[in-house]
Amino acid sequence: RTTSPIAVLSTRTYMPTPILLIFLISFLRPSNASFVGIPNARTASLQISDSTSTSANSIKGFTHRCHAGSQSRLLMTTYDDKTRTLVESLPPKQLVGLGMQRFRTGDVIGSIEAFDLAERKDASLRPYLWQRGLSYYYADMFQTGSDQFRYDVAVNPLDVEEIVWDIACLARMSKDGTVPKEKMMALPKGRSDRRKIMATVYSLFRGDGATEADLAAVGLSSDSDEFYANFYLGLYAEANGELSKASHYMSAAASSRYAKG
Repeated sequence: RTTSPIAVLSTRTYMPTPILLIFLISFLRPSNASFVGIPNARTASLQISDSTSTSANSIKGFTHRCHAGSQSRLLMTTYDDKTRTLVESLPPKQLVGLGMQRFRTGDVIGSIEAFDLAERKDASLRPYLWQRGLSYYYADMFQTGSDQFRYDVAVNPLDVEEIVWDIACLARMSKDGTVPKEKMMALPKGRSDRRKIMATVYSLFRGDGATEADLAAVGLSSDSDEFYANFYLGLYAEANGELSKASHYMSAAASSRYAKG
């Protein structure tokens, strides 16, 4: 599984949350669920330029604006009563797939609603809803996102990506972007990620010695490593409030061969 990115420099200024969004959703694990019977939703203020698709191949052409109250940085979607009734009848696993589908289309709030409904129908899903953690992050619900990632790591203590995303959530809640070491989750003593790229990402986010230059160097190993290095460098910069740097790295990730392939 990869929990990876999205990038499109949207509107006139770099907006940390939505700038990652559309690139990330293109790389989520595909779902086997089918939602042919669910009609298209009405979306607010969606603009597509130079492209009619939000796939990884055309991600650079995507821009969006939305003006919808407190969630003005997110694409908002409304559903009619018939659609809601149909959604409520779905079994839990299909609801998880629907949540992922909504996330891919930019409906972050709708994805959370689907994941929440899945959990209400089957409480045992709670520690496995890593996708909901991503939705929480992009909805600026950082404490709730941190909680979700910690539930996940409790049942899968070797999941480096969950640990990294939790640190990103904690950093976004911090006034200066720093997170005390004692508040960070860690891999079990003596364990490490066999993937050099993710081991370096882990070390960078936890402050265990790796530098941004180290991660960039590891990214030279392959097309996929280049993509992940740039994405996590962008996420790291975003979490630390370095928006110009985050914009640079996310643009590099979006234009990489791996993202276009």
